[in-house]
Amino acid sequence: MSERFSFTLNATDGAARTGVIHTPRGEIRTPAFMPVGTAGTVKAMMPDSVRATGADILLGNTYHLMLRPTAERIAALGGLHRFMNWERPILTDSGGFQVMSLANLRKLTEEGVRFSSHIDGSKHMLSPERSMEIQRLLGSDIVMCFDECPALPAEDKVVAESMRLSMRWARRSREAFGDRPGHALFGIMQGGVTQDLREESAKALVEIGFEGYAIGGLAVGEGQEAMFGVLDYAPGFLPEDKPRYLMGVGKPDDIVGAVERGVDMMDCVLPSRSGRTGQGWTRRGAVNLRNARHRDDPRPLDEACGCPACRNYSRAYLHHVVRADEIIGSMLLTWHNLQYYQDLMQGLRDAIAAGSLAGFVAAFHENRARGDIEPL
Repeated sequence: MSERFSFTLNATDGAARTGVIHTPRGEIRTPAFMPVGTAGTVKAMMPDSVRATGADILLGNTYHLMLRPTAERIAALGGLHRFMNWERPILTDSGGFQVMSLANLRKLTEEGVRFSSHIDGSKHMLSPERSMEIQRLLGSDIVMCFDECPALPAEDKVVAESMRLSMRWARRSREAFGDRPGHALFGIMQGGVTQDLREESAKALVEIGFEGYAIGGLAVGEGQEAMFGVLDYAPGFLPEDKPRYLMGVGKPDDIVGAVERGVDMMDCVLPSRSGRTGQGWTRRGAVNLRNARHRDDPRPLDEACGCPACRNYSRAYLHHVVRADEIIGSMLLTWHNLQYYQDLMQGLRDAIAAGSLAGFVAAFHENRARGDIEPL
C-alpha cells in the first residue's frame, strides 16, 4: 500500500492511457469507472458485491451526506469508510452540482451558495471552505474542489463568468484543504464547449496545483457530439502525469469515446439507476426486461457475463421479478450492470496495454450495432 497519493502511467495507445492511482487505501486501476454511492450506499448492492464486480473506488456525495445524516455525525461514527463498510478509496464530489440542480431557493454569491434543503427546507451555506470541511469530516481519499456548473446551452459570457468564479473557488479550496498526506484534491476544469475558456481554466488550475484534474460541466445537456468535441482537446490542456476525471459520464459508448480521448476516471448513476428500472446493459446494447418478449426466454441476459444474474437466472425470471416489482430484480440487474461496466473497463485497460485499442473499439461498436439476441 502506498502511504501517499500518486499516479503511474503504464501505457498509452493514441491519446488513451492506462495506469494506476496509488492511495493508502488501495490501488485504482485506470481507466476506472466509479460506481456512485450517493448517500453512503450503491443502491440495491452490498459493498462486497460492488467490490466483486471489480470496482476499485466508489463516489460519495457531499450535498446529500451533509444534509442526511450530516458529515459531523458520520465523523463521530468513524468516517464514511467505516460508516458504509467500504475500506477501499472513496471520492467525494463537492456538492456544487447538486446545489445547482436540487436545492431550493439558492442564492449564489462570491462567498458561496446559500440554499434550502430539498429534504426539509432547512437553511445551509456551502462555500469552498465548508465543502473542504465536510469532505475532511467524511474522510474521503479524493476530494473535489467546490465549483459552479452552469447548465448548457448558455451564453459564452455566462459560462466565462461562472468558470472564473470556479477558479477563484478552486484557489480557496486548495488553501482550505491544507496539507493532508495520503489524501488528494482535484481541481475542476470548466468553460462549457468553448476551447479558449477551457484552456484558460486549465492554466488557472495548473498554476494552483492539484493532485488530479477533472473535466467538469459536460454531460449536462450538450449532447455526445459536443462533449466529444471538447474532449478532443481538453485532456491535452492538463498535465500528463496526473489523473484526468470526466465527471458524470456516462453511457457505455460515452465511456469508450472518453477513454479514446485520454480520460482516466469516470462516474455515473446510470448502471445502478437502470438496474432499478428494468434495464440491462449488455455487449449488444441495452435490454428492457419489462418487455413481454422475455417472459418465456430461458437464456441468460448476457451469456458472456459472469455476474449472478446471468450465471443463475433466466431472462424469463428477470422479466417476472421486474414486472412484479420484487426487490431482487433491482439487485440482480444492478449487479449485472455494474459488472458489465467493470468488464468494459478491464477490456479497455487490456487493449490499451496491448496497443490494440482500435480493434477493441471497433468490436465494441460492431456488437452493439447487432442489437439484442433474436427472440425465441
